[in-house]
Parts: sequence; structure tokens; C-alpha cells
Amino acid sequence: MNNLKTLRRYAIARSLFAPTTLRRAIERLGFVQADPIRAPARAQDLILRHRVKRYRDGDLDRRYRALAIEEEHFVNYGFLPQRHCGLLHPRPATARPLTGTAEQVERLLAFAREHGEIHPRTVAARFSLGRVENYWGGMSSATTQMLERLHFQGLLRVARRDEGIRVYMPCGPAPRGSDAADAAPADTQLQADALMQLVVALYAPLPAASLAQLVAKLAHAAPQLRSELALARGRAKQVLNHATLAGTVWYWPAAEQPADYSLDAAPSNVRLLAPFDPVVWDRRRFEAFWGWPYRFEAYTPAKRRRLGYYALPLLWREQIIGWGNLAVRDGRLQAQFGYQPGAERKGRIYRRELDAELERIADFLGVGPPASKPWTRVQTRRKP
Repeated sequence: MNNLKTLRRYAIARSLFAPTTLRRAIERLGFVQADPIRAPARAQDLILRHRVKRYRDGDLDRRYRALAIEEEHFVNYGFLPQRHCGLLHPRPATARPLTGTAEQVERLLAFAREHGEIHPRTVAARFSLGRVENYWGGMSSATTQMLERLHFQGLLRVARRDEGIRVYMPCGPAPRGSDAADAAPADTQLQADALMQLVVALYAPLPAASLAQLVAKLAHAAPQLRSELALARGRAKQVLNHATLAGTVWYWPAAEQPADYSLDAAPSNVRLLAPFDPVVWDRRRFEAFWGWPYRFEAYTPAKRRRLGYYALPLLWREQIIGWGNLAVRDGRLQAQFGYQPGAERKGRIYRRELDAELERIADFLGVGPPASKPWTRVQTRRKP
């Protein structure tokens, strides 16, 4: 029988699968969200460390060229297997208008074809276009914005990262291939249905409202499919498994049954999850499963933060009982934790497992573990 407890266990077990190779983990997830903040590591690395054997901070950047993946705009910006990227193209040129004139754009593309790989600093030195207002209301280099929009249009791709900065190269005359392209490159229905399958496979089980939210995000990533994606959502609802619990309809892949997934393999593990980990990405689902609101507060003024700058949800067994804020100082991991009122956190097993998780994170970062037992330094979430 499906209930919230069964769906919660299913959500955790299907996403936190047994660690495998980096290539297989990305293929199984289908998408890894990226974020530039390091606290203590970037989101993509924090996501992958749970799912890849012996993963170390930065392995994704170091192995990017060999992995057949692309940096792409999906429901958010992140990493997709190359074979899925064509599902998002061809994007209309009007979706994100280019900075600069047509002549400047052609000169920049010619420059990229001539040099193979181009660094934003090199482009800025060669094409001085000034500064423009960015998405956040601040000012950015116009050449950097042009590179990003040429990337969005499929004319450039990210070749690699140089100390976190995207280095671009020409894409060629056609977008990367896709699953749908093998059957019918121009079939927008196939593209939209395939994109729906990807998001459901990544974030299931999904409340109906979250499914609608993901479709809206896909429409930003593939604006040429906006109408078809709305139809695809309707088609998906007809074939996905679903259940209605407390007035909410939940959806998950047709080939899966929540009751078939178990957490028995590692019932007492403590895990600190990235703010954008698939287990916690859907804040609506988070509250339904764990009964409290988790918020990402990096862009919240410090005085208004309740959890911290980059609070990592703390999963113990099948409950998220609080959060941790981590940093590296003087070559050692530093940790501070907060807990939900009444959260079960006492006992030798919990303390042992939290210490083990911090040792894993220190190893992943290549730093020393905390010098003292961090579970003794706690705070309780303040009520709004």
C-alpha cells in the first residue's frame, strides 16, 4: 500500500543508489545540477560524492572531456549526457537575444573556429564590448554574456573549466545528437516526451504541482517546445504510476513500484546532502516528507538567515533531522549543526555515523577531519 512513508523511502532509495563509476552515475541520474558556490565544495561534486566510488572534489572537471557529457541548460544549469542534449535544440535565436551586433557575433565565432578553445579573458581582450546588466541586476562583461548566449543557442559548447571558468569551443553546424534524433529529428512530440521522462526519472516521486513546475522550467530551457511540453505533461499523466495521498496526486515511472525499494542496506547512515541534491531539490516534496521547510539562504541577507549561508540537509536513516554548515579552515574541516525541535539525534549510533560522514567529507576534500566532536555544537531552528 502506498503512503507517504513508502514514497519517502522510495525517493531516498532510488536516488541514493549504490556508488558506481562516474560515467554510470551521471547516466543513471540523467542530470547533475551545477552551482559555483564552494561551501565546502560545489553542488555538483557534493551530489556525486554519494553516488560515485572514491569520488574526490573536482573529479567531474578533471574527467569532463572523457565522459561524453555537456554543460547545458536543463531544468537548471548543469551536466547532461551528450546523447540527451539534442532534445533541447534547436533553440530559437529570440529566446535569449545576443549582446552585440551580428557582425560582432560572427567575428567572435570566427575567432573561436580559428583558435579552437577560447577563454572569456582572451575574448574580452580581443573584443572589448563594455559591460551590461546581468540576470541578477548587477553588471557583467558583455563578451561573457555573449559567450553564454551563444552557448545557449548551441553555437558554442563548454570544452573544459579553467579554475572554475568555462572555456568554450565551437559546436559545429548542428546541435549535439539526442535519443529522439535517431527516430525523427524534427518530431517535437518525441523530444517533449523524452524530456518529461528525464525529469520524472530524476525527481520521482513527484507531487502534481511539482511536475507542473518542472514542465515550466523545461519550457525555459527549450522555449521552442513550450506548447508541446504542456501536451507531454498530459500524456505523461496517462501512463505514469500515481497515487492520491491526502488530496495530493503523486507520480512516478510506470516501470517502478515504491514498495519494491528498501533502505535496509544502510539503515543508519548519516548523509549531508547538497542543497540541490535530487532527494531534497523539490521543496514542496521536502515539506510533505519531513514536515519542515528547508530553504537555500546563500542569497538571503545574513540577518534573515535561519539555517545558514549554505546549509546542507542532514539525512539520518530516512529522516532529515537538521542541517550542517561546513567550511575548511587551516587545512581542517569545520562543522556546525542545527536540528529540528524534537529531532532524534541522541545516542552512540548517531554520533558514530555523523563522525563517519564528516571523515568521508574530509577525505573527499583532501583535508583533515574536525579536530573536535562537532555534534556537541548545535543550534535549534528558530521559529519564523
